[in-house]
Amino acid sequence: MLRLRDDQWERIREHLPEEHIADGRVGRKPVPARAVLEAVLWILNTGAQWHMLPQCYPNYKTVHRRFQQWCERKVLRDILMANTLREEGDIDERESFIDATFASAKGGGDGIGKTRRGKGVTILAIVDRHGLPLSVSTHAAHHHEVTLVQLSFDFYMLEAKPEHLIGDRAYDSDGLDDDLKQDGVNMIAPHRSTRKLKTQDGRHLRRYQRRWLVERFFAWLQWKRRLLVRWEYYASNFLGFVQLASITMLLKQF
Repeated sequence: MLRLRDDQWERIREHLPEEHIADGRVGRKPVPARAVLEAVLWILNTGAQWHMLPQCYPNYKTVHRRFQQWCERKVLRDILMANTLREEGDIDERESFIDATFASAKGGGDGIGKTRRGKGVTILAIVDRHGLPLSVSTHAAHHHEVTLVQLSFDFYMLEAKPEHLIGDRAYDSDGLDDDLKQDGVNMIAPHRSTRKLKTQDGRHLRRYQRRWLVERFFAWLQWKRRLLVRWEYYASNFLGFVQLASITMLLKQF
């Protein structure tokens, strides 16, 4: 049975609203938010269907309903934005790394794109120098990664943008470089083989050697079996699982 430690729960409990049931109302008693969160974590880790939730947790219908409410109200996003996840340790955002991964979608719903690999979604992430998440977002898979970079900053957890943003060849774009320079961000990416005019300095490209940090982040994500395939009809629910996985990483780190 999956349980949160007391110190972990204390750092996020203020952001998870308790269910309010009027006094004197006949019916079931309210289910504590901690019990609901632990049940959702079990679903996230195992990838099981909701009705397979063990009896040691609350009723799966209650857990699913509360999780959807959190996603609609952006509760999990607020937890990521809160300083309570970072006050005991510093996130090194001097240089950040960006990359994306593909998750197939077996069902229908919004925010799903068609690609050569089939229907799916793109999970886009920006991590710091320690491989800890600074931004996580999900998008339809048919969008090119270059067009999603600016959107990823809408989910950025810090006020100041990174000084250096390092990505692979998919982010080699003059238009993207110009847009990021206006925000004070230096985009570092190896040149495509078809590029004629070289714009990257070899000294800056040395930072590219540490891009394995974002690859390790996605390896951590893939331990959460619910993220391997998108079964959720609503894009906000799948994004909620991605955000919850990032929260667990920060709780374990700090």
